[in-house]
Amino acid sequence: MSISDNIQSIKKELPNNVTLVAVSKTKSEEEILQAYNSGHKIFGENKVQELIEKYENLPKDIEWHMIGHLQSNKVKYIAPFVNLIHGTDSEKLLKEINKRAKQNSRIINCLLQVHISEESTKFGLSSSEINDIMQRSSEFENVNIIGLMGMATFTDNISQIEKEFCSLQQIYKNHTNFTTLSMGMSGDYKSAIKCGSNMIRLGSVIFGNRNY
Repeated sequence: MSISDNIQSIKKELPNNVTLVAVSKTKSEEEILQAYNSGHKIFGENKVQELIEKYENLPKDIEWHMIGHLQSNKVKYIAPFVNLIHGTDSEKLLKEINKRAKQNSRIINCLLQVHISEESTKFGLSSSEINDIMQRSSEFENVNIIGLMGMATFTDNISQIEKEFCSLQQIYKNHTNFTTLSMGMSGDYKSAIKCGSNMIRLGSVIFGNRNY
């Protein structure tokens, strides 16, 4: 099946409230255009340099999401155009996004990344850190915190994955002003949707395996 066929068949099976982010990291501009020409306009990248190049070369009505770990010193490069930052995993990063958004006269949408997996290598905030940030959210005038993002442990144990996703949904439900819960990738998005996700990040099921 082609990239556009893959996107169409995935979208047909998704509930209406679930937004699909096509993860285009390592994929060529031609492949992204195939997805774009099928009517899809939301793409996620995890490397700043790659994101900037694609933004410059591809249609300007694409909504770009930064889905990878973002270093504070690189925020300035994407602040002029990024639509949503998924991996806001520290207050230091949040302050930097706020500062760079202000310099660009923008308000940048962000998701707070929660650490839900058993893998220590994954980034993220604790539930209490999120409560603390949200109580002071007015300090970040140029950031709009619209919800949460999390990644489950990389495992074949579906009950563990669903337990982690459901724990994230509980934190999400505690904040009534949140609108976006980003969880679920190619291997586990059906479990994520079952546990309340309304934004999924899919790469390989759309584009095929990665070219590293």
